[in-house]
Amino acid sequence: AVVLVESGGGSAQAGGSLRLSCAASGVTEDDFEIGWYRQNTENECELMSSIRTDGKAYYDDFVKGRFTISQDPADSAKNTVYLQMNSLKVEDSAVYYCAADIRVHRVVTCGAFGDWGQGTQVTVSS
Repeated sequence: AVVLVESGGGSAQAGGSLRLSCAASGVTEDDFEIGWYRQNTENECELMSSIRTDGKAYYDDFVKGRFTISQDPADSAKNTVYLQMNSLKVEDSAVYYCAADIRVHRVVTCGAFGDWGQGTQVTVSS
């Protein structure tokens, strides 16, 4: 079974930075994608950023230019992904989940596909 573990959430001031980490284990596919979602409502999660094993990255317009997704260069299996969150806004406050699948999707019911981590809270204050 695939297990995803997030870490790095917490509190920051507006304009500050946080870095989220997602460590995946048990992945058997050579080609997959890991995405970072924010929970908007009780059931809806929206994709903020994702990265494929070939390094191709996606950013939602809301985070483009502020967030950077990357793979751990020391992990040849591309199972560890980071989300560097800079220039944080109060509106970035949410629970963030990482999810893995062959391909991830933009707006989903949280946990409805692939494998998901337990979530990490990000709180940005003004």
